[in-house]
Amino acid sequence: MLTNSIKFINFKSKRKNKKIELILNTILKKNNHVIQSLRKTYKDSYNYKNLSSVNKNFDYRIIGMGGSTLGAQAIYDFLKKKIKKKFFFVDNLQSKTKLSNHKSFNNLVISKSGNTIETIVNFNTLIKKEDKNLIITENKNSYLKQLANKLQCEVIDHNNYIGGRYSVLSEVGMLPSELMGLKPGNFRQLNNLVKNKKYMEELIKNVSNIIFYLKNKKFNSVIINYDESSSNLFNWYQQLVAESLGKKKLGILPIVSNMPKDNHSVMQLYLDGFKNNFFTIFFVKEKNSIKINNKTILPDYKYLKNKDINQVMYAQKKATENVFRKKNIPFRSFEINRRDETTLGELFCFFMLETILIGKCLNLNPFDQPAVELIKKETRKILI
Repeated sequence: MLTNSIKFINFKSKRKNKKIELILNTILKKNNHVIQSLRKTYKDSYNYKNLSSVNKNFDYRIIGMGGSTLGAQAIYDFLKKKIKKKFFFVDNLQSKTKLSNHKSFNNLVISKSGNTIETIVNFNTLIKKEDKNLIITENKNSYLKQLANKLQCEVIDHNNYIGGRYSVLSEVGMLPSELMGLKPGNFRQLNNLVKNKKYMEELIKNVSNIIFYLKNKKFNSVIINYDESSSNLFNWYQQLVAESLGKKKLGILPIVSNMPKDNHSVMQLYLDGFKNNFFTIFFVKEKNSIKINNKTILPDYKYLKNKDINQVMYAQKKATENVFRKKNIPFRSFEINRRDETTLGELFCFFMLETILIGKCLNLNPFDQPAVELIKKETRKILI
């Protein structure tokens, strides 16, 4: 077990790497702003009890791009059964909106720079006079800061030193989680995890194996996801890995493959195609899964009787692992026993620490994204 909530099967090779252990210890000792946000002692820049820009009778709409919304979306989808309030996410430019025009919303608008063009356009086209508006942005002069002054919106400071993809356990993800009725302190698990010898050892072995695969030209990280409610968790992971490590002609291409649907398409390639992939298999145990109707099962398929959907998917997950082992396809496996804030916080910590460690091992800065700015500047030139 990685923790009480997570059963983890590491990559088959048990490589140890003292260098990675030293890098990890250095990162934890330096305790930069990203690492601080993973700890219970992190000081949020807002007081939830003092928020005035919220109407409890309205639904919630989170407007942003990339890391500004993906963390909150991952939390909402993963823990949706616990959340009584309705949240909508506007995270792309669409010519038509599916959201009801006659409803009023609590709009939570998030942009670190305050100048993200897609966020500005979406807020401009969606906002109504009756809405309540709350903005999270850096404490500097920006479009959103100026607009907040004009509309007299409440503004929450975005931590200047935490980039969007690492911001899920800062104000960017934790304020939405509080609005969802969840507890931020339960997500921030690093204090406990650094004391968990098993967790830290498996993290280091995991990174050591990934570095080995990269050196052997395996650049594709394929997530075999058997949990529909974790789709946005891996969309978040996809941005985290691609944006943090895709530099200097290096990097990892994260590919999210949703199962069992993809068993009937790309699985053929995974099993018999090119061999530059390594895999993550992800499964969540569900207690109240839909049961199969025994009365309509024909005799040839009697093995399906008394089963539920989760049991069928678990069998498919185990079958995938068995076949991967026989074919010597590298994979690791996460099996989630409990769906709560603590478990999700443990996963967020694992993936962020993993990404930072890989970046450091490759002599990359895992916290910047210089090339992304090229498209932003070129777009502005064309519009002007």
